[in-house]
Amino acid sequence: MKKAAYLLPLLLVLALIVGFSSYMRTPGPGPSPDEGYKVGDKAMDFKLKNVDGKTVSLSSNAGAKGYIVVFTCNTCPYAQAYESRIMALHQKYASQGYPVVAINPNDPQIAPGDSFEKMQERATEKKYAFPYLFDETQSVARTFGATRTPHVYVLQRSGQDFKVAYIGAIDNNTEDGTAATERYVESAMTQLMAGKPVQTTSTKAIGCTIKWKKKA
Repeated sequence: MKKAAYLLPLLLVLALIVGFSSYMRTPGPGPSPDEGYKVGDKAMDFKLKNVDGKTVSLSSNAGAKGYIVVFTCNTCPYAQAYESRIMALHQKYASQGYPVVAINPNDPQIAPGDSFEKMQERATEKKYAFPYLFDETQSVARTFGATRTPHVYVLQRSGQDFKVAYIGAIDNNTEDGTAATERYVESAMTQLMAGKPVQTTSTKAIGCTIKWKKKA
């Protein structure tokens, strides 16, 4: 009994210390509008772990004419609403040399449903035919300048490099793809594959903010 009475104040102090430390941790800021890629920039290669445990990079697919890079996640309602459209983009364009590469940039400490294990479950459940990569350090999202899920970057091969041809939203209807009157990614892909300049090179990505790691 005496031992319990001695431990109780100590446990209270520890709880206060932990609570205060958590309170002092503030969300890390995302990239500023001046950071990240602009249309025409060369996209740096990256290496990220896929849900199958293998490492994927832009250079790992020698036959790719480009990529549809989508920053997305499991838990964001917007990402969920666009999931079937992302899958359809891969189905339509992968065979033409432009596969989808999906990247989850969220910190699972803030969004537990976006952990690597949950990513594996989602990819299996939905039968993803494209890589679903975990940006554990969030460095790739920062380099690209991604701020939302979903946030799309269409890349076009230029020699050994990949250059950014389009940045933004998939279309202009977050709730119902069939009701969209502008399909930005599809329009960009049509123009790219015809050898024409992309007419609309950037739009505002609509979605959830990326869950950046908190500062200590």
